[in-house]
Amino acid sequence: MGKNTNRVTAAGLVIALGIIYGDIGTSPLYVFNEIIVGRLIDERLIIGALSCIIWTLTLQTTIKYVWLVLQADNRGEGGTFALYALVRRQRRWLVIPAMLGGAALLADGIITPPISITAAVEGLRELPAFRHLGETDNSIVIIVIGILTAFFFLQQFGSASIGKLFGPIMFIWFTMLAILGIYHISDDLSIFKALSPHYAIEFLAKYPGGYWLLGAVFLCTTGGEALYSDLGHCGRGNIRVSWVYVKSCLLLNYFGQGAFLLAIRKGLTITPGIKNQLGVNAFYDLMPQWFIIPGVVIATVAAIIASQAMISGSFTLISEAMRLNLWPKLRIRYPSEEKGQLYIPGIALMLFIGCLGMVLYFRESSRMGAAYGLAIIVTMFTTTILFANFLIAKRVNQILIWIFLIAFFIIETAYFIALMQKFAHGGYITMLVGGFMFSIMYVWFRSRRIKNRYVEFVRLEHYIPQIQELSNDRSVPKYATHLVYLTSANNPKEIEHKIIYSILNKKPKRSDIYWFVHVDTLDDPYTCEYKVDHIIPNDIIRVEFRLGFRVEPKINLMFRKVVADLVA
Repeated sequence: MGKNTNRVTAAGLVIALGIIYGDIGTSPLYVFNEIIVGRLIDERLIIGALSCIIWTLTLQTTIKYVWLVLQADNRGEGGTFALYALVRRQRRWLVIPAMLGGAALLADGIITPPISITAAVEGLRELPAFRHLGETDNSIVIIVIGILTAFFFLQQFGSASIGKLFGPIMFIWFTMLAILGIYHISDDLSIFKALSPHYAIEFLAKYPGGYWLLGAVFLCTTGGEALYSDLGHCGRGNIRVSWVYVKSCLLLNYFGQGAFLLAIRKGLTITPGIKNQLGVNAFYDLMPQWFIIPGVVIATVAAIIASQAMISGSFTLISEAMRLNLWPKLRIRYPSEEKGQLYIPGIALMLFIGCLGMVLYFRESSRMGAAYGLAIIVTMFTTTILFANFLIAKRVNQILIWIFLIAFFIIETAYFIALMQKFAHGGYITMLVGGFMFSIMYVWFRSRRIKNRYVEFVRLEHYIPQIQELSNDRSVPKYATHLVYLTSANNPKEIEHKIIYSILNKKPKRSDIYWFVHVDTLDDPYTCEYKVDHIIPNDIIRVEFRLGFRVEPKINLMFRKVVADLVA
């Protein structure tokens, strides 16, 4: 039975705020700053860009993810690999977009913590005492590296103990966004013209370089994929209801930033020199001077929560990839008994080194935007492809499927082309990281396929008499009371030749009972069942575990339970 994903509860809404919206919720820290850098502040720029933000959040996040993609739950679970598991038996080539999406999400895990935390800490430049912190000063970089180091060090202990605070903290964050925005909307009420898509279209068509600013605008929806990836944690109903509040807070803040820029910064060209000299920051300018330090603290904590969600998602993603044979086996630790709490030391180290490299290379959040956006747009492309195949499997009207595909391919291609303008300015780093991750997945997947092709299987029935004879032969020293072999044979009547060779040849291994254990990974996320086949009672036993791709494969503990059940 699948979960009731449509159920809405107060606890579920708070959990959704803490788990899902950290990434998209911290975007007001840097979106408008990305848009205005190097530009003359005027009505065409601010209203046109704000209109693009409004309709990006509406089309990409609300319509595509909240309304449509959330329908594709795999027994209540969502995400790239959960969606792939639903459709992989239809077309074998769908493994490619699944791997591309997974690789892009891992690349996103390397850029999300640096850009979010850096953008939050940069608020210190609003204080007179820190106004001198420009590009050549290392203070911001040192603070960010310190936060990242502590953040990754604490990963090994898990986040279960403090995870309950994430929801209330993010509620404070979103409420603060709304209040700051509402306070400044009256600075220039003409900002409401941005609600009309006419200004977005005019901005893209007529404003000099307006189309290329789509790359900066796209950053407002970078957390959209998380709405789907964390479906299993919160449920469809809680996500949809909480999104109404989150989107309202985001839009109010963007409106406030736009109104303030038109009222106070109009006619000013935001060069890097002017930006540092005047401390121009579209987000922190909304705060009164006395609130800057509390605001920076709240923003930094929100950025850390956003980073935690991304890192936890990366661990889950790798765990799923290993279960689906798309990633090499790595050691997984479980810091607590709470569901979903896992820690993969090798991946944590890789992400930590990647995050430090991003901070040291880019130094400022405004320079990280190109690398950030490219990772997400690739993931959104792959979700579009996989979801279209899900619709085909559900026998949805083909005309509707083509409308979905064409509409979102046009939209996402437009963003992709705009983001590629900054390829040479840092976008290539995302492509390199994502390409490296994809290469690991593809090589592992292909090598496993090739290896399985050359595994020699034999009929077990041909060797049963010899195994029985060995088990009862007292002249052969006993090797073990219970001898357990893991077998990849899907057919219960077959076994690998190398296992037979290990038992019978050279130094025969005599045992009271021979166990052949097979693990079958299912497309269903949380199935956990087993079947015992007494091939020869009290001599040869085959145990088949049928586990969902999100079940922690603790085979040692599961096998002990099987033995205990048989003895009972």
